[in-house]
Amino acid sequence: MGLPITVGVARTKFLAKVASGVAKPDGLLVVPPDGELAFLHPLPVERLWGVGPVTADKLHEAGITTVGEVARLAETVLVSMLGRGTGRHLHALAHNLDPRPVQAGRRRRSIGSQHALGHSAKSPEDIDAVVVGLVDRVTSRLRAADRAARTVMVRFRFDDFTRATRSHTLDRATAQTQTVLTVARALVADATPLIDRQGLTLIGVALGNLDDDGAIQLVLPFGRRGAAAAGPAGRALDATLDDVRDRYGSAAITRAVLLGRDPGVSVPLLRE
Repeated sequence: MGLPITVGVARTKFLAKVASGVAKPDGLLVVPPDGELAFLHPLPVERLWGVGPVTADKLHEAGITTVGEVARLAETVLVSMLGRGTGRHLHALAHNLDPRPVQAGRRRRSIGSQHALGHSAKSPEDIDAVVVGLVDRVTSRLRAADRAARTVMVRFRFDDFTRATRSHTLDRATAQTQTVLTVARALVADATPLIDRQGLTLIGVALGNLDDDGAIQLVLPFGRRGAAAAGPAGRALDATLDDVRDRYGSAAITRAVLLGRDPGVSVPLLRE
């Protein structure tokens, strides 16, 4: 079963975000340029970026419940009600004025994925299988983007909803699955006392400090976190597996440790 994905499309960042919220769950909503205000104005004031419970209560007390009603007010009136910053901000958004440019050419600085584990007890083997699957996924995406990473991060969420992060930065960037997996396993081992005490409900693997050349390989030794790099044989294996999965699907070939295990739900790792 696929993960729900919601997309909003509009001329401004603000309106695209609003459209995405209206389209949930698992929808696509395109707001045409000649229909922007017709779409925006009937919506409740809570759809305006920056309108929280306190601001919403002030607007409701004045009899203002929709974005259109905000738009019909003079900016000076909104400023007197909500203060200079908030008043001017909401007046602009109610008219779909958002000057922030879309930066289409900016390359991402990290690639990651996370896996929800639930609240049942997990054995070290269960956790390792999840880490293996996450590393396979993120390194495949790394190579598909022709990137290489210097920093490996593993993020944990525990039963009490607290979080922890472990990371290690390599001497040189790599795109090899085995190298990243070796480091990730060492980071999980570092966190094992926390996992044993607090229980693990989510784990994520992220690769940062990205370089543009996916062929850069790690020079070892790089300390205790890792073993010998896979070298040319490892690069050839990664390339072969990538080709098979591209041609026949991600489930066409997998590791023995993952056979018979519930893959659960894995989602892109969002920035904190």
